[in-house]
Formats: sequence, structure tokens, C-alpha cells
Amino acid sequence: MDGDGRDSGQGERQGQSDRDQAVAALRAGGLVILPTETVYGLAGDAAKPEAVAAIFEAKGRPRFNPLIAHVADLATAERIAVFDDRARKLATAFWPGPLTLVLPIRDVSTVCDLARAGLETVAIRVPGHPMARALLAEFGGPVVAPSANRSGRPSPTTYADALSETGVSVAASLDGGPCEVGLESTVVALLDGAPRLLRPGAVTRAQIEALVGPLAEAADDAKRSPGRLAVHYAPDAPVRINAVSPEEGEAYLAFGPHAAGEWVFNLSPSSSLSEAAANLFAFLRAADRTKPSAIAVAPIPDEGLGEAINDRLRRAAGFVG
Repeated sequence: MDGDGRDSGQGERQGQSDRDQAVAALRAGGLVILPTETVYGLAGDAAKPEAVAAIFEAKGRPRFNPLIAHVADLATAERIAVFDDRARKLATAFWPGPLTLVLPIRDVSTVCDLARAGLETVAIRVPGHPMARALLAEFGGPVVAPSANRSGRPSPTTYADALSETGVSVAASLDGGPCEVGLESTVVALLDGAPRLLRPGAVTRAQIEALVGPLAEAADDAKRSPGRLAVHYAPDAPVRINAVSPEEGEAYLAFGPHAAGEWVFNLSPSSSLSEAAANLFAFLRAADRTKPSAIAVAPIPDEGLGEAINDRLRRAAGFVG
């Protein structure tokens, strides 16, 4: 028994049973709701075009947008993609964790053409959530797992939100609790020339540059990363960013000390960027459920993790191409 009187062995057996069901579903070409430390993913076998097509259908996702292959460890990743010294340095520092590397594809049979959007590169990472890593180790190959929401909507950071978005399309699901990070992974391309930041995330620009030098901007490599659509992560209500205060009829996502209110959702009363990141998508959803005329969002410092938060907010508001 554990401290609250539950049979911990029974819980472990249930977890194994759920994982076995999820692995069987993946091997049969089915889809699985998968927890990661960033957001919940809608997972399928990366090698099976029919599974990848089912993900696109469930999400209503444009097929030119590539998917990220998730693997259990660096050794598996190196069988799929071509790593140089820079890539190994970043993988050693930040894997398992919220960093995706875009690299030349080594073995095209492991991540199908549809998952790569027809590109000669692959986006790959080792997630930090223990439940995801256990599933990947048991499955034995790469799994593509874009966020488990309908395309363009806020990413789900709770099991309930993932089920409500795409649960009807899955053969199995795993409840890993609330996502610790709450924002999708940082994406860095390591191809010819300087490394490029394709999508900011929890691993910050400064952390990456400390290891591999200055990061160039996305430029033509932007197509190699998910999350680059002009309108992305958007709730039903329009989003107004850098708002000092809400207007009549608006819900408000505050940041820092702020008076409480019925339609006020404070991303972090203590002005913590990590807390704000973890709360962002859940609070966008909660604000949207109040059926406001719009969702106003307080200014967020554009430094460190704030760069990633502001990237998601600008896309939610439709301001980024």
C-alpha cells in the first residue's frame, strides 16, 4: 500500500495494461493520446502513411506541415537522422526534454514521406515525460505525435482537454497528468550553415547559443517545422495581445499582480515565465469558455521563455506569417 492506502502494485499493473493497449494500437496503425512534458500528443506510427494520414484527418491539419518524430533515446534517433557534433552536443544537453532537432534523414523507412511533408529532413526529439518514454521504448520505433487538438486550436495540456479535442479518433489513451512545461518544444535546424531557430520553446535561445553559437532566423527552413502557421493555437474568441487592461466584454489573461475578477485568469501572479508557460493554453481555453467578445492578454516580457510565450500569443492573434 502507498501512503493514502491504495495498492501501488495495482496502479503499476494498470499503468502497464494501459501502455500495452497503447502499444498494440500503434502497431495496428491506430492513434493514441500520449502525454509529454510539453503538451498532449496525438500519436501514430511514424513509418505508416495510413497512421499519419489518420492524424491529419483527426486534426484537420494541412498536409504541408511536417510532424515531429518522438523516440526513446539518442541511439534510436541516430539510426533515423544524421547527427553532426552540434546536434550531439544539444541532444546530450537537453534530451530527454523539450528540444526538437531538424536534421537530414538517414533512413526514410522509419519516418514516412507524409510525416516529413516530402522533405529530405526529419524533426526529431526524445520527450521528457516518463510515460511517453516508457511507451516509446516498448514500441521500439519513432512515433509522430503532434498536439492532440484540432488544427489551429490551443494545444491541450490536460488529459481531459486532449480527449475533448481528438479523443473520438483514438484507439487508446494515456493519462499522464497536467503537462509540466505547457508549450511545444523548441525547434532548431542543424543543416548547412549556421543553426536556425525555427520555433522558440522552453529550451531558450540563450541556452542553445551557449553550446552551438549564434542562431540564425528561420528563413527558408521555416517549412521544416510545425507550428509556423499564421493563425495557430487560436481559441474561438479573437485574441488581443499586449493589453494593459480588458475592455468591456473581454476576458483577461493577466501576468503579475492583478486584482481578481470573474473573467480574469492570471497566468502568473508572481510574474514567473515558467508558470505562465505552463498555464497559457489551459487558461486560453478557460477564458474562451466564458464566451467573451475577445480575450485580452497582458504584456509578457520578450526574453528567455517569454520569447516562446509571445510567439504562441502572436499566432493565436493571427499576427505571425
